[in-house]
Amino acid sequence: QGYEGLVEGGDNIKQANWLSVSNIIQLGGTVIGSARCKAFTTRAGRLRAARNLVEHSITNLCVIGGDGSLTGADIFRSEWAGLLEELVRDGQISEEVAKKNCRLNIVGLVGSIDNDFCGTDMTIGTDSALHRIMEVIDAITTTAQSHQRTFVLEVMGRHCGYLALVSGLASGADWLFIPESPPEDGWEDLMCERLGE
Repeated sequence: QGYEGLVEGGDNIKQANWLSVSNIIQLGGTVIGSARCKAFTTRAGRLRAARNLVEHSITNLCVIGGDGSLTGADIFRSEWAGLLEELVRDGQISEEVAKKNCRLNIVGLVGSIDNDFCGTDMTIGTDSALHRIMEVIDAITTTAQSHQRTFVLEVMGRHCGYLALVSGLASGADWLFIPESPPEDGWEDLMCERLGE
């Protein structure tokens, strides 16, 4: 469950094995879970997370997420030495354990359907989100044609119109709104004219 699992520890931290990762490659979303974690935004929460990692001798993290997850990883990495010092001072771990786990290595992978991260062609989640959108558009198009109706479809993407733009191009949408290019005044008349055609 992401940082929630780090903070809570216990059964949330377990070794992946052949059986636990079999038959998951085709699944959308994440089988390891995802959760917003208020506790990790506090130093006390990060201290608990550090304690749980040290207990399992884990000093390498692969963080998959968006802005919040990657920012949290950077803060955690920068505080690591101080967190270990505090754990030693409080008697929760020994000096020897702290020395053995003195370095925290983090790899950050952008997991965001928005595809809004500079320096990567496509973020993790974008492709499966786009395929899901196209499946829905194909289903809706059949209904729209048989009933001679117009449908409005809203897709996710927060401040990034990538999914809307690409799915609009792929489906031959008649009208498209994206945050990067807000509609000009009088768009309603133009849209009605286009749909009328």
